[in-house]
Amino acid sequence: MAAGCERVDSSHSMDKSITLPPDEIFRNLENAKRFAIDIVAKVRSFDHTAKGDPLYEISMQEEVSARLHFIKFENAYIETCLDFIKDHLVNTDTKVIKATGGGEDEMTCLIKGCNFVLRNITHEAFVYAKHADSEFRFQNTHPDIFPYLLINIGSGVSIFKVESEDTFERVGGSSIGGGTFWGLGALLTKTKKFDELLQLASKGQHTNVDMLVKDIYGGSYGSLGLTGDLIASSFGKSATPDKEFSKEDMAKSLLHMISNDIGQLACLYARLHNLTRVYFGGFFIRGHPVTMHTITYSINFFTKGEVQALFLRHEGYLGTIGAFLKGAEEDNPNQYSWGENYAGSSGLMSTSPDLNPMQRARSGTFDMLEMDRLERQLVNLPLLQDPSSYIPDTVDLSEDALAREYWLYCFEEALDGVVKRAVASQPDLPEAAERAEKFRHKYQHKLQTLRHQPFAYGSLTVRSLLDTREHCLNEFNFPDPYSKIKQGENDMALNVLESDPEFGFEHAKLQLEERPWLVDAYDQWLERLKGPPHKCALFFVDNKLLCRGTEVVLASNSSPALNDVTNSELQILTERIAAMDLVIQSAVKEDRLTLVQSGSSSPCLDLSRLDKVLAGVVRERHVDLVIIEGMGRAIHTNYYAILSCESLKMAVIKNSWLADRLGGKLFSVVFKYEVPPGHKTTTLDHVPVTPS
Repeated sequence: MAAGCERVDSSHSMDKSITLPPDEIFRNLENAKRFAIDIVAKVRSFDHTAKGDPLYEISMQEEVSARLHFIKFENAYIETCLDFIKDHLVNTDTKVIKATGGGEDEMTCLIKGCNFVLRNITHEAFVYAKHADSEFRFQNTHPDIFPYLLINIGSGVSIFKVESEDTFERVGGSSIGGGTFWGLGALLTKTKKFDELLQLASKGQHTNVDMLVKDIYGGSYGSLGLTGDLIASSFGKSATPDKEFSKEDMAKSLLHMISNDIGQLACLYARLHNLTRVYFGGFFIRGHPVTMHTITYSINFFTKGEVQALFLRHEGYLGTIGAFLKGAEEDNPNQYSWGENYAGSSGLMSTSPDLNPMQRARSGTFDMLEMDRLERQLVNLPLLQDPSSYIPDTVDLSEDALAREYWLYCFEEALDGVVKRAVASQPDLPEAAERAEKFRHKYQHKLQTLRHQPFAYGSLTVRSLLDTREHCLNEFNFPDPYSKIKQGENDMALNVLESDPEFGFEHAKLQLEERPWLVDAYDQWLERLKGPPHKCALFFVDNKLLCRGTEVVLASNSSPALNDVTNSELQILTERIAAMDLVIQSAVKEDRLTLVQSGSSSPCLDLSRLDKVLAGVVRERHVDLVIIEGMGRAIHTNYYAILSCESLKMAVIKNSWLADRLGGKLFSVVFKYEVPPGHKTTTLDHVPVTPS
């Protein structure tokens, strides 16, 4: 069962001891509006005003956001859950309780929940490959999630064809499902708990019970394409007189029998409806490797590899998410984009029961998922050549053990500095040091989890490590640890610029390494500048571009991440710079320089999740040049991104390990100028008049 819970006192004793999360995770219970899952309004206020007389200041800011909390636990703890609801949510004026669990309403909630996670959670779906170096192969979030087939394996099996947000039908099913495994398993092994049955199955050897093709024919049956190891008869050896079979072997055979049957059924319906996206969910899956492997093998066998079995990281939450969406329709939650909060989410369990027994045992306590509502609706960058194949991250650390170990070590080593900056960013708050230590403990725990389970939150990347750190900082009310540093540096830069308008660009060029650079397309770019100006450039302000008559759209982070400038800060800085620089001043007045939020809160950049307003500006301004700058945005992400217009990707490598791996040295320069195949750069279409 999955349900929304809220803050509880950690000293509260509970029947059957369902271990609820620590106090800081479920907070502000009094602000919760619903219990199917709860929306929590959290308000943070910090004064970032610098002392003295700064050239600009960031005044008191308030952030109000909504968060969805989910807890997943076994039905054995339902009484504890009901007691919790009674104590905290019944007989109150502001609480709404929504429940699902049977009939047509359950199916509607299930589909709504599935659509929600596929649309909003990065790397939600994955292929399971037991014998591969990386067992979990996560899928990109497809811009169009429909149509698909959902195989929901609960007590029985229901098969749904989903064609749109509100259009779906149950096209088939079976009475042989998870309840069959549990019931027959209990009869065969005398084991009553579902998880214990799975544990038995993971240790069993089904060939001791099942009759194989080679047991009948002495080997493979080549003329029919049957290998010798193929199961010819489930439990076929169990009729052998005077032979005892272990609980483990019987559980494994039963699991194979039911999984194979479900897999074959799914293949038949996928072919019947001509669908290639087939998702499996329901309590029978539970992220268990033996179950996923058997279903995957069955799908591959019966479709000859044409259809992949896709599993969901959060399949246990679908019904509850749907119940929330159904109960919150007046607020239209689908108008927003949502994102997984790594600080408050448990992540996918380990595939090995012996690797981390406490993690595997968590089903007897709880699993959690937290989702934050993003105030900006996120969409694809319209200039992505193929959004369905776009992968933001350059390296998947879950598949690169050497890189994974380095970056985990790197983030661990940097932790002391992050804690110090967090405390220094709030000098007037005496409890800041205590909160910073809580942040340290939580982030250290996350890094340890990722070292053992790199697949916990999808593909492990430098971006996800940075995002996890930002989520943990925000969890303990450190929204902008670099605020003081940024303000000091910006004040200094503005002072220098005011006294010496020529300072900056030329000085910075002198600091670059001598050419040729590590990646050097500078000559090609200079040659391009001899041609007609671009209509509009996105992301990077360059006075030379403005002077050429090119409009500039500068997209910056919607909220803080490291020392990156945010949109609100940039608005202030641009106003100050415009007072000193006539080119900027003219561009602002003539609407040739536009500042837009990117929708991002990361030092990296995911071009598939950008502010919808920014996407609209890109279309309206006919952007024909995209400039991506910095290690996070141009190296860790988007290095291989293919756009439908010209692009520049520029960075200075400020990490010696990364520079060495790329074949360079510390402070090597990357300057990539890319033109899509067949793209003409000499056309005079849309060329604006160059200002005097």
